[in-house]
Amino acid sequence: MVTDSEYIQKAEATRVRVLSEALPYIQQFAGRTIVVKYGGAAMKDGRLKETVIRDVVFLSCVGLRPVVVHGGGPEINSWLDKLGIEPQFKNGLRVTDAATMDVVEMVLVGRVNKELVSLINQAGGMAVGLCGKDGNLIKARPQGDEGIGFVGEVTTTDVKLLESLVKSGYIPVVSSVAADETGQAYNINADTVAGELAAALGAEKLILMTDTPGILQDYKDPSTLIAKVDIQEARQLIETGVVGGGMIPKVNCCVRSLAQGVRAAHIIDGRIPHALLLEIFTDAGIGSMIVASGYMK
Repeated sequence: MVTDSEYIQKAEATRVRVLSEALPYIQQFAGRTIVVKYGGAAMKDGRLKETVIRDVVFLSCVGLRPVVVHGGGPEINSWLDKLGIEPQFKNGLRVTDAATMDVVEMVLVGRVNKELVSLINQAGGMAVGLCGKDGNLIKARPQGDEGIGFVGEVTTTDVKLLESLVKSGYIPVVSSVAADETGQAYNINADTVAGELAAALGAEKLILMTDTPGILQDYKDPSTLIAKVDIQEARQLIETGVVGGGMIPKVNCCVRSLAQGVRAAHIIDGRIPHALLLEIFTDAGIGSMIVASGYMK
């Protein structure tokens, strides 16, 4: 029978072992930029949200330079319902007419963004909230699909403001709203924004937090998680149908960011507490990592 004293000793030994395992990664990534796309269950569950916020602050405290990009679909749906506007989707994209765009901007920029900034500050970090309009961070244009309204795609990025903030120890929190040359606002997929910003910043890692374990050989079986693939293998997984549905744009986002210079891209399960730290600071990791050939974690 294990006594209380023995249990405490084992727990402490585990903590020390985890810290020891993390040290080489802390040393390796100190001073490097990590772009985290935050969304899914980790935004809706209060306890998960708290652990993600603490993890982001931890990254900053040990010398990494986190940049957080977020969406906020459920919150947008909630406010559309309150205002009597029925949410509509076409080919997986939110149909964003003028009224819906007003709600999207209000929710993402005015509510979700500032809530995350406040939570990070309360946890001991120094966060600054931004959207694509700030400092001409992101310029947008219509995505081009018929009947989806003000859904945009990224045309250019100017990350001088972000670079200044991260070098000064701030944690930028970016909502996925941007404008075109005329000032018209657009709703842009947050994965896409995260990938483009990671590329422009020359980030060490792009991390997409999702509600899936990562890339699965069999999408019905979480035990078939593919821990690491290179760009060519990732493309083959799409071509052969192993990667399908909503995972295709996520993998394509990762591949595009890698092709533009990001060192590694990760798809992780945000439903697992401390998924960020487990992926970055442990040997085994927790999700799927897509890399350029020859990259070591």
